[in-house]
Amino acid sequence: MKLLITGGAGFIGSAVVRRAVAEGFDVVNLDALKYSANPDNVAEVAASPRYAFEDVDICDEAAVRAVFERHSPDAVMHLAAESHNDRAIEDPLSFVRTNVMGTAVLLDAARRHWAALPSPRKEAFRFHHISTDEVFGALGETGAFTEETPYDPNSPYSASKAGSDHLVRAWHRTFGLPAVLTNCSNNYGPFQFPEKLIPTVISRALEGKSIPVYGQGLQVRDWLHVDDHAEALLLVLQKGRLGETYCIGGDNTVRNIELVKTLCAHLDKYAPANTAHADRIEFVADRPGHDFRYSIDASKLKRELGWSPRIALTDGLEDTVRWYVQNRAWWDAIRARGFHSERMGLVKA
Repeated sequence: MKLLITGGAGFIGSAVVRRAVAEGFDVVNLDALKYSANPDNVAEVAASPRYAFEDVDICDEAAVRAVFERHSPDAVMHLAAESHNDRAIEDPLSFVRTNVMGTAVLLDAARRHWAALPSPRKEAFRFHHISTDEVFGALGETGAFTEETPYDPNSPYSASKAGSDHLVRAWHRTFGLPAVLTNCSNNYGPFQFPEKLIPTVISRALEGKSIPVYGQGLQVRDWLHVDDHAEALLLVLQKGRLGETYCIGGDNTVRNIELVKTLCAHLDKYAPANTAHADRIEFVADRPGHDFRYSIDASKLKRELGWSPRIALTDGLEDTVRWYVQNRAWWDAIRARGFHSERMGLVKA
């Protein structure tokens, strides 16, 4: 099977690319190599005869169609997206462009490709759209998101992802495009661009900088290791029921401040400093529209496809800290390109 994976040089996308090649899939990685993409993320498979790369923006209709014509994929896994909430507050229109218009362009190219396929390739074709639990809004002190939770996005990022989800369902219902959707909880692990919480904490601590925590750090997130997520995504692609949505969660809910303190404890072990790393925690003004709590109920995925996360949060966090400590050259190169974990997401006039 040949997979067209969009956003395959990003954090989650590269994990899917690496796993898919290892499992014997032929992979075409379509990525525009914007700021958070990194060819180093897929270096271990770049020389494989099963891997091809296309430097293409999903908003470029002609270029996207040409990729389908050149490679004739059997399935699409759509991960390309602008994904950082803070950045969405500063530049919301770029999120609408990529996440909404880019998805529409990709869907229409996929529909035309699928419609022209001969049987049985046409019957076997799949379009898998990968989304986020943030489309559901915020939870209170109890409860969990399920596939039946109404959409209630609160940020430009989550609203743009909600729009892309609706477009995929529309192409499935209107045109018959064989599609499946997944909504995941917060991912973590190696190769995550250092603007998200976990790599921000680790990289700033290793540089001796303050460790910013929004508000009082009381927000709750459900953490999913990226390797568990990649396994689930490939399983849904192959065995998920068409037209269905599957929620993917790590069953690891924890407050942000507790997560940060755990990371600091691991840093004390693997990169000891003159003082405890937790002493540099600094509470800063909260992000506008910051959702209070997310939690995923992944029982549908477990029940129908037999998937469960394998990596416990305690082990995954320690492994992640160790990876960033041992691979400083990877994120030093990102620093050299001009990203220094500056505060983003403050509303400007």
